Amino acid sequence: MVLPYGDTRIAFDVRRQPGRRRQSVAVHVEPNGCVLVDAPVTANDAEIRTALSKRLRWVHDRLQEIHERRKHVLVREYVSGESVYYLGRRYRLKVLPNTEEPAVRLRGGYLQVAVGSRNPDAVRFALEDWYREQARRVLGERLLEVCQQLPWVRKQLPSTALRTMYARWGSCSPQGRLTLNPALVRAPRECIDYVLIHELCHLKRHDHSRHFYRLLDAYVPSWQRIKHRLDGLAEKIAL
Repeated sequence: MVLPYGDTRIAFDVRRQPGRRRQSVAVHVEPNGCVLVDAPVTANDAEIRTALSKRLRWVHDRLQEIHERRKHVLVREYVSGESVYYLGRRYRLKVLPNTEEPAVRLRGGYLQVAVGSRNPDAVRFALEDWYREQARRVLGERLLEVCQQLPWVRKQLPSTALRTMYARWGSCSPQGRLTLNPALVRAPRECIDYVLIHELCHLKRHDHSRHFYRLLDAYVPSWQRIKHRLDGLAEKIAL
């Protein structure tokens, strides 16, 4: 669905998902600039357009913020000296020669990548593998920790999976399965915990209604500040 706003046209990805008890239209602007719309299954296009017309200025302003941030993002070349992130801390990338298997390790303020070839693709693949391994460990540990705070998952942890996603940090299926973006491991711990609790709250409220946000407020009172911080980091911590 595309709606005009001033001299621009804004594309919306509308999702109607059976089984979700949604009663209103919710709009989300993702860090990559995608605009997602969750709508009731019974809502027709005219009703959705009417609801979106009331949010056009807000959506346009968010997209402008993302556009401004992208102006300051450098194209990654995977060479020594570039900035990379792990748990919110900035490290310098250091590419080293290696005749054996690729190896990645933290040393002081450096993230060292030892590869047989200094080809950028070889460095990127080594980094991606290392980040996924760290994500599996760190996100698993944080999930165990935050689940102890939430009564509805304290005794039975949800099933989880890692998947590279370009429009979101995590998701929760109607069946209660969490999917997490391994890029989360590059963000600060408070951002990781916020995403985990956000998705776990969907096990109680599978929508973005006021009831959902009331639940989220109860366990992460500062979630709006943390979300703003995470969205601001999205371009910076991307590989």
